[in-house]
Amino acid sequence: MATGYEIRKLIEELGEPYSEMLGIDLLEGDPAYFKWFLAAFLYAKPIREESATKTYRVFEAHGLTGPVAIEKAGWNRLVNLLGEGGYRRYDESTADRLLAISEHLLKEYDGKLSRLYEASADSRDLERRIRELGKGIGPVTVEIFLRDMRNVWPKADPPLVPDVKQAASDLGISDVKAYAREHGIDLVRLETALHRYARNVRRSHLVEAH
Repeated sequence: MATGYEIRKLIEELGEPYSEMLGIDLLEGDPAYFKWFLAAFLYAKPIREESATKTYRVFEAHGLTGPVAIEKAGWNRLVNLLGEGGYRRYDESTADRLLAISEHLLKEYDGKLSRLYEASADSRDLERRIRELGKGIGPVTVEIFLRDMRNVWPKADPPLVPDVKQAASDLGISDVKAYAREHGIDLVRLETALHRYARNVRRSHLVEAH
């Protein structure tokens, strides 16, 4: 069980939100929303954070941070750029999925995630609509994306995935929201720190133990 000081230290070291790290200002609205969704989709795969970051930067450098641009790029170019970013293990399936997601978003919501949000009745409906954008969007993508959206979308309230719940339990946190509230800690930063701890620190400890 970690002390309050150790939790705060963990947040200081691991709690920077991914969108903030990437320089995506979510207050800018729709263009930023899709940029962050693209990044969240990349971070959700079981690859190194650095590889996902590099891949997002490659897409950003080529101006492929919107559904129209991704559709126009086509499958071959997406595969090449994913490979350039370090996504070689998942390049073909990810290219397929990004194209399908972009097509669905354009068809159903005019390419705007804000319209998807406005159409959502509540938090669970919001999560369902995001998952239904396409294959490959699972609980981890939803959690990562909506975690950072908490501060701009009131209905954004994603449940923690099992690995993050276990990380919180390992550190002696039974209720993450209550802990953040009681200790005056930003919930997004606490959840981000737990996410990174679950994926990096805790996982490496488990590997060493075996």
